[in-house]
Amino acid sequence: MKHEMIQQLTAEKAMTVRQGCQLLGVSRSGFYAARRRVRQPKTLCGTRVRLRSVFEATGQCYGSRRLRKALAEQGIEMGRYRVRSLMKELRLKPIWKPKFVHTTDSNHHLSVYENVLDRQFEQTEANRAWVSDITYIRTLSGWLYLAVVLDLYSRKIVGWAMAPNMPAERVCTALQIAIAQRQPPAGLIVHSDRGSQYASHEYRDLPSHHGFQGSMSRKGNCWDNAVMERFFLNLKMERVWRRQYANHTEAIRPLSQNSCRLKFPFLLKFEMNHEPFQKAVF
Repeated sequence: MKHEMIQQLTAEKAMTVRQGCQLLGVSRSGFYAARRRVRQPKTLCGTRVRLRSVFEATGQCYGSRRLRKALAEQGIEMGRYRVRSLMKELRLKPIWKPKFVHTTDSNHHLSVYENVLDRQFEQTEANRAWVSDITYIRTLSGWLYLAVVLDLYSRKIVGWAMAPNMPAERVCTALQIAIAQRQPPAGLIVHSDRGSQYASHEYRDLPSHHGFQGSMSRKGNCWDNAVMERFFLNLKMERVWRRQYANHTEAIRPLSQNSCRLKFPFLLKFEMNHEPFQKAVF
């Protein structure tokens, strides 16, 4: 404000710059520096442009952690808090549309496994430990349920099945597909929650038949299956919550077909690494 007033007074020749600066207590060097800043055209910051570009390319669903990693892969190194401040400055907010439906029915009298996995999410070999779970997808024709099996070493989906209901047969199908694709050795840990589908006799017979170790989360403890929970969050942020599906077929298509943006089918070749896009797909 002071610099603008001095500029106005000198333009009207009411006083000199020296007099104006003395009157308002402003140094002449500060006045001239402010005038140069005003005259200089505002240039676009390359980092800001790249940040916005990556954010838009991911469908506006990446937070500061994942954006920082994506930028690093493009040769732009910066801290997470710098990314966060730039996101705030550019008003970039990830799209979140949380909806919740209970898919775990643990109020049953069926037998359950102990928590053999015990949050050992870091595995040194493939087909040593798998995690599985069920989620839902809302459509105008009713709910569509998805059962998934994920390998903890590669963080890839190895088996999945979808249907408009949640019988034990659905989780069995997902596990059978995973077994057929990977041919895992005996001793594999197969972890899930305590839902009635996973505690059913039909499902429990599968691990036993192949010599696998069954494992289940503690009651009411979603952190025991945190990797699977994170996968479903990514799935919903990047696919499910982005549109309203008219029917089941319309919901299945974007989950199983190629995406131009992500470059691979979300389920068939999805990798759930700690940071996105680090490991090769199939």
